[in-house]
Amino acid sequence: MYAKAGTREWIGLAVLAFPCLLVSMDVSVLSFAMPFISAHLEPSGTQLLWIMDMYGFVLAGMLITMGALGDRIGRRKLLLSGAVAFSAASVLAAYSTSPGMLIGARAVLGLAGATLMPSTLALIRNMFHDPAQRKTAIAVWTGAMTGGVTVGPIVGGLLLEHFWWGSAFLINLPAMALLLVLGPILLPEFRDPAAGRFDLLGSLLSLGAVLPVVYGIKELAVDGWAAGPAIAIVAGLLVGAVFWHRQRTIAHPLIDLRLFRRRTYSGAVSVNLVTNFALLGFNLYTMQYLQVVRGMSPLAASLWSLVVMPFIIAAMTVTGIVAKRIRPGNVIAAGLLVSACGLAVTTRVEVHQPLAVILTGAGLLAAGMMVATTLTADLILAAAPPEQAGAASAMAETGSELGGALGFAILGSIGTAVYHHRMAGVRVTGVPAEALRAARDTLGSAAAVPGRAGQALLEAARTAFTHGLNVTGLSAAVVLALAALGVLVVLRGVPVSAPAVEVDRQPQAPTHGRHEANVPRAEATRR
Repeated sequence: MYAKAGTREWIGLAVLAFPCLLVSMDVSVLSFAMPFISAHLEPSGTQLLWIMDMYGFVLAGMLITMGALGDRIGRRKLLLSGAVAFSAASVLAAYSTSPGMLIGARAVLGLAGATLMPSTLALIRNMFHDPAQRKTAIAVWTGAMTGGVTVGPIVGGLLLEHFWWGSAFLINLPAMALLLVLGPILLPEFRDPAAGRFDLLGSLLSLGAVLPVVYGIKELAVDGWAAGPAIAIVAGLLVGAVFWHRQRTIAHPLIDLRLFRRRTYSGAVSVNLVTNFALLGFNLYTMQYLQVVRGMSPLAASLWSLVVMPFIIAAMTVTGIVAKRIRPGNVIAAGLLVSACGLAVTTRVEVHQPLAVILTGAGLLAAGMMVATTLTADLILAAAPPEQAGAASAMAETGSELGGALGFAILGSIGTAVYHHRMAGVRVTGVPAEALRAARDTLGSAAAVPGRAGQALLEAARTAFTHGLNVTGLSAAVVLALAALGVLVVLRGVPVSAPAVEVDRQPQAPTHGRHEANVPRAEATRR
């Protein structure tokens, strides 16, 4: 029998959900604040881009390091330390007096965010030993991560209607204060006593591998081909090869690469990469469609995006029920196919039609992703020994970040190519040649041309963009359908309640306050 979680653990889960919500929200909360920041701090174009991107770059680059560090010094300790750093950086960002100061604050926010994400998932591994309860807890965790991305722009927009731009950062403080007060009481401590010396060089290599690759992919997606971003990607891959070799050969690696020999773990990480590829790559088109094609304000478009929440809630409920009876590989494949169907719906989107079409497609996409990522998170935790849960979770999160960057680049490039092709032959009398060239590059430029001629040009651009959305949706749907077939093959042997490799079968006395649950490695494996 597995030890059942009690009231303390479920309340602790609620406390863990808050930082997850905020970390994911912080990625998108600046959407509305940027015009106000530009007016107040007057950053250059390059500084403005770094203000937006610094958080995500540092977060992606430091995940592996922080996951491994939490396994060594204690996951609760790292989580609470990250909460302190996140709070301090939020205040620093809110009261920044220069672009450089704000960029630095965003970097510290990314560093602190990297401590929070793997720690929360690894602590769930320690708190919920029963497979059914663990699946439910992970569904809540996944819902918090998804919900933060959805409500971030809305919260940012509402705050900026009543307060100054710094309020978009200060919303982090109440939840972090709650975590710091209740965390030591409700959350158990866990660290690996046999982890060995922390691999500082490996940490630097992981940063040097992930950061240039993510940077290069995003730059190529935004600005097209350039030597600098391409060199950054190649350099990152070379450093990644060195990192991989080092982790194979040293006595105490940041992450045990033997985990990837387990089809459960490698398959789950691959699914996370693919799902983020499709979700984040396509979400870019959804928001542009609502704002530019349908003429909504950013806040109105964000509010309409809340329509996906009932789909997500339904997916959470269904996952909790079917996961108890059906093999996880089949459920994950079904989730991917639901998302593929949602993307297939978007191939029918037109310029002038009810919003129900694109919102239904987006809802099905989000629901299927919720099903898949909930179960992959559970498989990742089940496949990794408890002393490696932090590093294993961090590696999976890093894959998700890379998947999102690839989706943004590849799917964005497909949509852009279709748009350019459709606009190449457009001729509108009365539109200056320079404005016409700009409109052939971006939909936003077409929307900036005034007058009746501008309206005719915008209508052609909207049609071209919508066609690009259709083709992008079809491309992503094919990727997810192929991924579903792969899941059926790779995860076909995983049973309904796959026992965690070393889940405690005896009730483990959760420690709180000063005590730590330092389970020896051999004992953890035996359990």
